[in-house]
Amino acid sequence: MTDRPAPPDAFDLTPVGLIESDFPDKFGIPRQPGLASAARASLVLLPPFDDPLTVRGLDAFSHLWLTFVFHQSPERWAPLVRPPRLGGNAKVGVFASRSTHRPNRLGLSLVELVDIDTKRGVRLTLRGADLVSGTPVLDLKPYLPWAESRPEARAGFAPEAPPTLPVSLSPAAEAVLERREDGVSLRALIRQVLAQDPRPAYRRDVEERVYGVRLRDVDVRFQAHPDATGGTRLEVVEIVAA
Repeated sequence: MTDRPAPPDAFDLTPVGLIESDFPDKFGIPRQPGLASAARASLVLLPPFDDPLTVRGLDAFSHLWLTFVFHQSPERWAPLVRPPRLGGNAKVGVFASRSTHRPNRLGLSLVELVDIDTKRGVRLTLRGADLVSGTPVLDLKPYLPWAESRPEARAGFAPEAPPTLPVSLSPAAEAVLERREDGVSLRALIRQVLAQDPRPAYRRDVEERVYGVRLRDVDVRFQAHPDATGGTRLEVVEIVAA
């Protein structure tokens, strides 16, 4: 047969909730879930999905799949993309990647469920989320390890977690953290996020530049330096109010 099937009609999708997270901007967000366990996030369900009946029994599960929209990505896509894991130079097909520049801008994230609050609507506390604040969530469902964990699966050009960089904080940055009630958790978040090296792949040979990544209510400014082994280390030089 040579006739192609007719494309289906467009679908109307309604967000069931919105994300509140430690990431007010896209820059610096870990590129996969679970890489920054110190990252705090909540999923706040929207009416009419904020009825506590919608989450009855969900507390029996430890992890959730979230289907969401990359709402800050442009509404355009291309058949080829440049994955950061390949240095930002080599191209692969968009469907062979987890790029945010997708035909329908849909994302899928596996997060840990920490708590469910149903006192006023429904708020789910999450850990390890890789989502910017304000992300619209279209659906959530429990993760089933016996059905969805496949250790023997091939992982293409990303066979393992990306390497991490050593991260240090200047005395001035440490002093800011010492004065904060959330200093311990913020320090852990800074280290976990920067260890993933959020710098653009094509700029990683420029060591004198100072970068800034927003986390919670601060702007974390950091710089790359060569280390004793010939590699790279990152130093937080300043933490200022965002």
